[in-house]
Amino acid sequence: MSAQVQYSEFGGPEVLSFVEVPMPSAPSDGVVVETRAIGVNPIDSMLRSGARSSAPLRSPRVPGADAAGVVVAVGADVDDWVVGDEVVVQNGHSTYATHIVAPASRLVRKPAGVGWDEAAAIGVPASTAYQALRTLGVEVGSVVLIHAGSGAVGQAAIQFARNWGATVIATGGERNQARMGELGAIPVEYGPGLLQNIRAAAPGPIDVVLDAAGTDEALEASFALVSDRSHIGTVVVGARAAELGIQAWSGGNPLPLTPEELRLRAESYAVTLELIELGDFEVEIGARYPLTAAAEAQRASMSGEHRGKIILHPSA
Repeated sequence: MSAQVQYSEFGGPEVLSFVEVPMPSAPSDGVVVETRAIGVNPIDSMLRSGARSSAPLRSPRVPGADAAGVVVAVGADVDDWVVGDEVVVQNGHSTYATHIVAPASRLVRKPAGVGWDEAAAIGVPASTAYQALRTLGVEVGSVVLIHAGSGAVGQAAIQFARNWGATVIATGGERNQARMGELGAIPVEYGPGLLQNIRAAAPGPIDVVLDAAGTDEALEASFALVSDRSHIGTVVVGARAAELGIQAWSGGNPLPLTPEELRLRAESYAVTLELIELGDFEVEIGARYPLTAAAEAQRASMSGEHRGKIILHPSA
């Protein structure tokens, strides 16, 4: 048998239930992956609560977009994958499960030197950060301001920008200053005088801003520092992007990602996995929960009590 977490109504974490279901079979162009680790993202809770709009609930829905595991069944038309391959599921869906079905085209090979938790953690955060920074044109010599630099997206963005030869200033809370510094950013604490503190950390011009905080304080500081708002991007307040005149990717943005943005997000998986294996990219795991405790994991995700990525373990 297989098992999954599902919900049949919008609401708090208590609407999630752990149920046994029949083992899925592989479609002709896809595979079945037995999960080893599953990533928890804030969007999972937003969709479950109804805070982020989605299709009407006409049948039980399984949360999740990120997972890594082992191929256990292969469709008749699949040539590139075999049973036993260790993979990361790219842009997955319904991943809060012991077994998931995925198109063969959305699998990325997991390097032997990358752990299951790290492999499952990179999906949404790393692909978002990678695509946003590429779209903003970050390159060698760029000066980049990242708001909420200690979150999963922020930590990924700091590391990509530093690997590409950029100078990074990152904002965050007091307890996260050391972590942002460890990753190579110049840390600046939230609070009174944010704009002046950023200017003190980067007396020269700032080229681009990636906002993963969405606060008025962060946005106002960004507008004061970067006159061309097309060089400011957000991944959290997309619904306000047109009004503010900034770029946005997901985060409530009514406009879908462009084909080029989707290509960049897909490209990020192999790039990130290689960097992890080389020791040039770190994934901070904040907490681990058994799949049966998915409700507790989502509560922790929304409370912000853990820094770093929250992971579900199907076998725990």
